[in-house]
Amino acid sequence: MRPKILFSTLLFLLAYTSFSQTATIRGIILNENNKPIEGVNIKAENSGTITNSNGFYVIELPSGTNIEIEFSHLSYKKVVSTFNLKNGEDLEFNPIMKTSVEQISTVILNSKRRKEVEGIVTLEPETIRKIPGANAGVENLLLSLPGVSNNNELSTQYSVRGGNYDENLVYVNDIQVYRPFLIRSGQQEGLSFVNTNLVQNVDFSAGGFQAKYGDKLSSVLDITYKTPYQFEVNADLSLLGGSLSMENISEDSKFTSIVGARYRDNSLLVNAKETETNFNPTFADIQAYFTYKFTNKFHLSFLGNASINKYNYEPQTRQTNFGTVSDPIALLVFYEGQEKDQYQTYFGAFKGTYFANNDLTLKLIASTYHTTEEEYFDILAQYRLGEVNTNIGDEDIGEVEFSEGIGSQLNHGRNDLDALITNIEHKGNFKLNDNNFEWSVKYTNEDIRDRLVEWEVIDSAGFSIRPPRTLPTNEQPYIPYSGPLEPFQNIRATNNTQISRIQAYTQWSKRSAIGNNDVWLNAGIRVHNWSVKGDGITSSNQTVFSPRAQFAIKPDWEKDMLFRVAAGVYHQPPFYRELRDATGTVQPNVKAQKSIHLVLGNDYSFKMWDRPFKLTSEVYFKNLSDVNPYTIENVRIRYRANNSAKAYAYGLDMRLNGEFVPGTESWFSFSYLKTEENIENQGYIARPTDQRLKFAALFQDYVPNVPNLKMYLNMVYNTGVPGGSPSYSDPYIYQNRLPDYKRADVGLQLVLVDDKKQFKRGWKKPFKELSFGFEIFNIFDIQNSITNTWVRDVYSKQQYAIPNYLTPRVFNVRTTMKF
Repeated sequence: MRPKILFSTLLFLLAYTSFSQTATIRGIILNENNKPIEGVNIKAENSGTITNSNGFYVIELPSGTNIEIEFSHLSYKKVVSTFNLKNGEDLEFNPIMKTSVEQISTVILNSKRRKEVEGIVTLEPETIRKIPGANAGVENLLLSLPGVSNNNELSTQYSVRGGNYDENLVYVNDIQVYRPFLIRSGQQEGLSFVNTNLVQNVDFSAGGFQAKYGDKLSSVLDITYKTPYQFEVNADLSLLGGSLSMENISEDSKFTSIVGARYRDNSLLVNAKETETNFNPTFADIQAYFTYKFTNKFHLSFLGNASINKYNYEPQTRQTNFGTVSDPIALLVFYEGQEKDQYQTYFGAFKGTYFANNDLTLKLIASTYHTTEEEYFDILAQYRLGEVNTNIGDEDIGEVEFSEGIGSQLNHGRNDLDALITNIEHKGNFKLNDNNFEWSVKYTNEDIRDRLVEWEVIDSAGFSIRPPRTLPTNEQPYIPYSGPLEPFQNIRATNNTQISRIQAYTQWSKRSAIGNNDVWLNAGIRVHNWSVKGDGITSSNQTVFSPRAQFAIKPDWEKDMLFRVAAGVYHQPPFYRELRDATGTVQPNVKAQKSIHLVLGNDYSFKMWDRPFKLTSEVYFKNLSDVNPYTIENVRIRYRANNSAKAYAYGLDMRLNGEFVPGTESWFSFSYLKTEENIENQGYIARPTDQRLKFAALFQDYVPNVPNLKMYLNMVYNTGVPGGSPSYSDPYIYQNRLPDYKRADVGLQLVLVDDKKQFKRGWKKPFKELSFGFEIFNIFDIQNSITNTWVRDVYSKQQYAIPNYLTPRVFNVRTTMKF
């Protein structure tokens, strides 16, 4: 009996072992343009999976037998392949899916529609890399979208729907990134954190976003870096600098890497301005994103960045003509001294992802951001203000022939900042039928050491100008003043501040139907607790809750329409810069600014000239309380740190995009915005970001008879924002607006090699892509200004606002290549 039992047991184990033998197929599914496709359904007998946002998939199959796998997607033709793999074999298979002829207009479950129902705009990385701009990149393209504004082409910062530069979230592969603190002018910024050569996907939301995104008031920029599927090298060279990136994948497909290095020199732009300078900028960084797949279920990624920006500025002379034709005036300035700034930032983050099964994904993210910033300057400006010779034919036409006022201004600064920010976060995602649950718990520690020393002395015709609103007033030269001399502005502070934060969110979303209408629902809540402490600071602890919800419906209509509504409470707990008031003192009891959002949106997709188009419209309203008032000078924001205001913002955003030229996407944007604030119950006035009207266009074209000669046009018109007033001024007295901002950049590109035009011999053989071209920035040579320099005439007691102009027309040469 026992031999029979033993034989039966061995036979069972042998059969079990043979049936349990498996093999693995993994890869990335691409479209005809070699772009990964999200949401591809993969079926093999009784098992199945779906590609993630990077187009990646993994599926296990029985070994030793023929298995048919079907790859299907609503927008692409099916791909069916048969495999017979050995036990334990790990095969990489990267199929190309072609666009399907049949389109199901009523279905909203494909990848792009998933983003549309959430109110998210998706931008193509190739468009980002090609569109010309003084600061080409993701932010440059964002400025062509409705609701996004910036009146300074030297800056990569942007404001959204009435918010300021500090109110925008930026993520790269689920990891929040930060900006330097002390930047005060656009030409000091150097490089954006986002390296466009590494970008695979760009999502942007201008408001009403989900609870899974952090605690900011205005917008979310969600970047996904590439997951390489082959060896590739990209290079981009121009007169403004260059970039080089390399991506690779190991033979067993377990390790992927992508590394990018950039260098930028703004001399081409800054030397074209009216101030003659000795300018020596060095902006450089290197980024890397590595992923290792220990198993099919566990992946570990690392994102690193090192950036060194040096800004050496030695102004020499300046002449600015202003006034009217009948009464022209000129400002001549002679400078002594220099400015030396340095910003070093280092960032590293690890992300572990565990795919428990097809329905449950768990992540653990740890990151550290360290910045050391120095801002040193001593600049003496000696000026004279006078009448300009306008006699045509005179040799000295345009020269100052009579001085109305003379004076000098000495600015001194010794600012140092050292900030260390560490984060650790757990995120989870669980799918149950049509329900999707997401959650997160995050701890952040911010350790900031700051020294601020700034003073300014103003002398006009030999008389020192005393600080504004001080008693007794200085009435020279009419009444002698015998009191002590004081700097016009004087700020001295040393702070050592620690901020601890605990954040968490949970949210639920579901796709369903009401009758024949497809619907999508989302609801979630965030909680944020933070405490502030430091040397000489009274500790404080606060907590806020932020519930949010979204609803979208696609009616069963003949016309392709999608309607969205989003509402929620958005808090912005103060970051260090929001805690520091105008005197440099840290105010630990500053509350979180609060905004109640209501957004109504509509997408109308249609065909014109037998090509696809879409009109997107959104109206929004924001009710803000506990507002922290601020002023903006160039890109430097100074807060009052006292929550002394309330505000509101409302507007309309519209964008029409589609194939105006076959095979290329272009769009036109329009925005209307009104935002006002009431500071200390003095009445409502325009906020510094009250960008009332905006028109923008991004247009791509090519020469019909020479399709490889392509043209890119980027145009923006913004009405003037409140600004240009003296930094010490009362905003209720000065409500001047800067002139309207008008700019057009154009680029021409001759494509010699691309994915449709490859060469098997000759010098072009090594290239996958190769192009040469040139760009013209500010093609119409319009004089835009960002701030005013205020000059005082002591005799007439009149102040003159002299505009500080931005860049004129500038030419650039550019080449791009891919190996």
